[in-house]
Amino acid sequence: MRRRTSWWVGVIGLVAMAAAGCSGGESVTPVAERPGPSGGTEGGEVHLTNMRQLTFGGENAEAYYAFDGSRLIFQTSREDVPCDQIYTMDLDGSDVQMVSTGDGRTTCGYFFPDGESILYASTHLGGAECPPEPGFEMGYVWPIYDSYDIFTANPDGSGLTRITDTDGYDAEATIGPDGRIVFTSVRDGDMEIYSMNGDGSDVRRLTNRPGPDGGPFFSPDGSKIVFRGQELAPGPELDDYRSLLEQGLYRPTALEIFVMDADGGNLRQVTDLGAASFAPFWHPEGEQIIFSSNWHNPEGRNFDLFMINEDGTGLERITFGDTFDGFPMFSPDGTHLVFASNRGARTEGDTNVFIADWVE
Repeated sequence: MRRRTSWWVGVIGLVAMAAAGCSGGESVTPVAERPGPSGGTEGGEVHLTNMRQLTFGGENAEAYYAFDGSRLIFQTSREDVPCDQIYTMDLDGSDVQMVSTGDGRTTCGYFFPDGESILYASTHLGGAECPPEPGFEMGYVWPIYDSYDIFTANPDGSGLTRITDTDGYDAEATIGPDGRIVFTSVRDGDMEIYSMNGDGSDVRRLTNRPGPDGGPFFSPDGSKIVFRGQELAPGPELDDYRSLLEQGLYRPTALEIFVMDADGGNLRQVTDLGAASFAPFWHPEGEQIIFSSNWHNPEGRNFDLFMINEDGTGLERITFGDTFDGFPMFSPDGTHLVFASNRGARTEGDTNVFIADWVE
């Protein structure tokens, strides 16, 4: 998933490189594997109709609804914007406005429930230029920039306020219905999930296990959190993970989908696919989860969207493209789905934002 600065670039990288193989766990029962044409909304994509493309060219992703469903916030890099920045737009792709500073690299924009503020992570305090990317001397690794901090601002980008100031990566922040923030940080030496108030106070660590946990989202009622992660057992893989993390790097591995209570309790695994599964988001009814995975593609070059019940049953494939589909989010009323995709790209590597009507 395209981004060179945080979670999603590495997954786009997995599209271009061999990744985890496919395997299904006993707790997951695949259903509705509908063969159909690649791309479009015909044949296999029976849950999606009236699909519209909202961006055209560049790398656009992580488009998330305002809580009232009126607008989207997303990140993009394109010819005139070489480093990811945060933008907002209307649901038809019009009225596109940059709301980040234009400096450094940004990720994971999100609206507060009242619509009066936005949230995103940025490296701009570490320098106005794009932060450097790692070389290939240690193989394929992702940067975990320690200059990322989380900021709030007015919806037009004014009134910027820094709300994290610890050493290390603070990013991947989203917001629950009561305004509490959940985010990913390496402040304690591992990639873990934390929560805090909207002003950055009352920080609480929610996960505490070796391995890369992150990308969290609250359930619609705020009682639970869904995230992607992997618990690493003692051994060479864990040693490699920790060694790289000390250097601000992470090597992509298989990831599964997990759920826990909002306070970090009652953690349970949802998927057992042995693949790169990520970007989970709740259905508005709070009982199903949509996510992206290459489970069906042993070479790791194709990611599609899947739905699964919270208890790990009823796995269903949603998209049937031949490239990358990821970062899905339902509209608050459940009538639409927005996601990022390489489908129909004019230039190789283009990732655009699409929106479609959702058919139950």
